[in-house]
Amino acid sequence: MDLILSIPLLSTLATPSWQTSLNILFFYTTWSTLVLTQRAPSIHSASLLVLRIALWLVPSLIFTAFDTLLPSLASNIKLPSAASPCPPRLTLQRLSLPAGNMLLVTATESIISFTFYHLFGNPLFRTATTLPLPWQMVRHMALVAAAREILTYYIHRFILHDQSSSSISGPLSRLHLAYAHEGRTTWPLQLYDDHPLPLLVYHLVPTLLPCLLLRPHLLTYILLTALWTLEGTLVTSGYSVVPGIMLGGMARRTAAHYAGRGAGNFGPWGVLDWAHGTSRGGDVVSDAKDEADKHNVKEKSAAKVDRGASDVSQGLDALRDGALKRSNRNASRK
Repeated sequence: MDLILSIPLLSTLATPSWQTSLNILFFYTTWSTLVLTQRAPSIHSASLLVLRIALWLVPSLIFTAFDTLLPSLASNIKLPSAASPCPPRLTLQRLSLPAGNMLLVTATESIISFTFYHLFGNPLFRTATTLPLPWQMVRHMALVAAAREILTYYIHRFILHDQSSSSISGPLSRLHLAYAHEGRTTWPLQLYDDHPLPLLVYHLVPTLLPCLLLRPHLLTYILLTALWTLEGTLVTSGYSVVPGIMLGGMARRTAAHYAGRGAGNFGPWGVLDWAHGTSRGGDVVSDAKDEADKHNVKEKSAAKVDRGASDVSQGLDALRDGALKRSNRNASRK
């Protein structure tokens, strides 16, 4: 919630004013022009690429440069299980793997979108000039996010970390361990640092499968992609200064997952890890309690400030009344 409320666009739209109406009108005009002039798969593909470059690639490269150029300073704000700021052999080839994987995931999703459009005559996501209703966006976002949490947990645990060498998922598991868990620590480009095959399964199946069944509006999916990308960038960065208690808990559990070579913490939010007992380094329930305690402390502090201000105001009123009474007595004596 801290992450969502901190987005300027949502804060602007949530503010009831004439500026909000103008912003919505401008956005509607821009969106309508885009829908009428471009094909839906093109909008889908371009949006994914822009979001992932702006919210993942650019910040991750900045974080990587910071970790590399100032390792002593970076170590002070790293999680204990992510104390090593960057991989020891940080070469151009090492940097190109996550960037290439991001382009591969985006290209694969774009191919699926174009193929669906040409086969069925309709876009993968509902794309129209009319904007989705807020309650409809919230409902679809909640359903898709819940399905993503469930699919990600079971894919991550039983396919990418399957210990059985005779199973079908054995090759994917070995590739995932060899690439994603090579350094036993997280670094800023960790989100796409994996072998392409397990990466495609991990990133595409939990997000596209629910959308194929639900068919939400494209704007809903774009907003979800933006939130997921920003969440992944912060959670896999390895920093201990991630904003918000919930995001901070996710970052700690992600770092513990890589430090333990996949011994636990398979889901993004940790809900199913808590339910199945696979949480490592704290669980989501503890984070929720900490979040509630934080807000409770804020409310208590605000109440104390209000009481203090009231006491000061009453004291000033008493002083004024006393001064007024003394002046009246002096005037009556004269």
